[in-house]
Amino acid sequence: MESDLWWARAAERAPREIPREFGGGSQVESLWLRAASLRAGCPLVALSSADGGVGRSTLTAALGGVLALASPAPIVAMDATGRAWGGLGHRVARGNSASTWDAAAAEERLADPLVAEGLMQQGPTGLRVLVGESKMTAQRRPTTWPETFGVIGHLRSVYAMALLDLPAADNTPTWRALGWSTVPVLVTRATVDALQHTMRLLAHLRAAGLDQVAESAVVVVMTTTHSTAREVRAVEHLARKAATHLVRVPFDPVLARPDPLDPRSLSKATRTALTEVASIVVEHCPADPGPSREGGLSPEDGDFTRGRN
Repeated sequence: MESDLWWARAAERAPREIPREFGGGSQVESLWLRAASLRAGCPLVALSSADGGVGRSTLTAALGGVLALASPAPIVAMDATGRAWGGLGHRVARGNSASTWDAAAAEERLADPLVAEGLMQQGPTGLRVLVGESKMTAQRRPTTWPETFGVIGHLRSVYAMALLDLPAADNTPTWRALGWSTVPVLVTRATVDALQHTMRLLAHLRAAGLDQVAESAVVVVMTTTHSTAREVRAVEHLARKAATHLVRVPFDPVLARPDPLDPRSLSKATRTALTEVASIVVEHCPADPGPSREGGLSPEDGDFTRGRN
């Protein structure tokens, strides 16, 4: 079967070599080992935010790049914003013209790894990226929510992990995606307003009965300047109390450029922060105790609507 070409043959998997840029240390080594033992079922990492323009696509590409370096099995990142501009398309070199529109048109055929691979762009670390559709014509357009969820469901039977670049959490479908995800990630800027809005979002999630999302969410603070004002640090301190996990990603000029993103080119402090986020993510994903497992993918592994793993 086609999936035999992929990570279903886990007995042949072994931890990947750690790039010299990431050095050593227990956290890096643990991440690489854990990534090699991920179970079938394609954990979902949903990235959203309380506000727009906070760097979701940048973090999706950077985090996905680190996970792709660590995982022997392929990792996919999908533009699920429904926008016709921006997004992951600026963070990867285009090798073909395919987009989410083509993936939705493929329907069930997308569960074939060869079909899925033909629609992907590939980042510098091997991250597979399904970019959003940038045209608004009678023939092509960004996917609707039902189409997006259908694409995600099929990709789950092919890839080891899926990162979803979602829009801001101001609509019901985004909240549903956060609730279905294995690891919800909330991205915020290092400003007083953005941090306060993120804390309000966590409170609203709890009030809406999505306690599990609020409790498991990883809050990632994207810093846009070399120095941070004292009042911002004070609000960030409060946010640490409201969130189970909060990681600050320091300012890095490489992240600020709308170019294909390779985490190995980032500063040491930025790589360390991204490694911490990646470690939290894989720690919440189903994994076997060893670097290999027995058995293959089950039909249910491709059902996005089955909920959290």
